[in-house]
Amino acid sequence: MNFNMQQAMKQVQKMQAEMARVQQELEEKTVEVSVGGGAVALAISGQLEVKSVRIAPEAAEDPEMLQDLVLAAVNEGIKRAKEMAAQEMEKVTGKMKIPGMPGLF
Repeated sequence: MNFNMQQAMKQVQKMQAEMARVQQELEEKTVEVSVGGGAVALAISGQLEVKSVRIAPEAAEDPEMLQDLVLAAVNEGIKRAKEMAAQEMEKVTGKMKIPGMPGLF
């Protein structure tokens, strides 16, 4: 078997550049989540940063319910954002698991 180290390094560098590009794109991409029939909605980026939160005025009338809805929305948003990030990274890495890359585990 003829193994060309220089060619392998070029492939690794290309993959690293693509992964960096995807990570940068994930800062801009968001997922939208709505819970409680639209009482609470939020947008979260592929880098797991909450970008916006919308709360219907009637949801504020019951603080305990509002807390539960916000928690549910954030958790669902994180789950969906991780799934989105994993799908985007998979386009670059295939099914390879790379330690330290979000959404790949």
